[in-house]
Amino acid sequence: MMTCIVVDDEPLARSLLEQHIADVPFLEHRASFKNALLAADFLSKNQVDVLFLDIQMPKLTGIDFLKSLQHPPKVIFTTAYREYAVESYELQAQDYLLKPITFERFFKAVSRLQVVTPKVVETLSQEVTTVPTHIFVHVNKKHVKVILEEVRYIESIKDYLKIHTTTETLVIKERISHFIDQLPDTSFIRVHRSYIVNRDHITAFTQQDIEIGNIEIPIGGKYKEEALSILKKAP
Repeated sequence: MMTCIVVDDEPLARSLLEQHIADVPFLEHRASFKNALLAADFLSKNQVDVLFLDIQMPKLTGIDFLKSLQHPPKVIFTTAYREYAVESYELQAQDYLLKPITFERFFKAVSRLQVVTPKVVETLSQEVTTVPTHIFVHVNKKHVKVILEEVRYIESIKDYLKIHTTTETLVIKERISHFIDQLPDTSFIRVHRSYIVNRDHITAFTQQDIEIGNIEIPIGGKYKEEALSILKKAP
């Protein structure tokens, strides 16, 4: 069993991490803190194995907090900002998770923290890894819940994504190459450098494009072989 604490100034982010921790048999959640100063006080009196640490926090950033610790526990950074990745690894962080953090990505990170045989990892994965039903995305300073089965397709426009659902379109600042890692590959397929589709909403397809209702989405040459192979298989 590995003990851990969460340090993040966002209540929703803390809650999501606490739920992920609760779903992993070899993790024990000890406490959560809204800033690094409270966490520092706790660590001065208690020892833990893992620290889930946000970077952008008021008064003291996660990076500065980690630098201040003489004997830090293993650290996994959790942040919405990818630009700190290089510095985090220079501080010997175990991993760097970009929000919104899916359970699959979280479990992959924590599995690396302990020395286990491949068979044990496989067993744990079977026990606790489930296909997610939703994710949270950052929209207008809020984390908005998105039901994955309602997502029809995702469109990339430079550094932004449009998430087209059955009821609305959400615009988030995110790159498509990272976002697809947060989606279950059982339902979502990247068919073009600018498009991800939910196969459950596909109404027809050809060698050149995919139809989702009255929307036509092109199949890019780079993704054509794999996409068509997946589409031709029974779900």
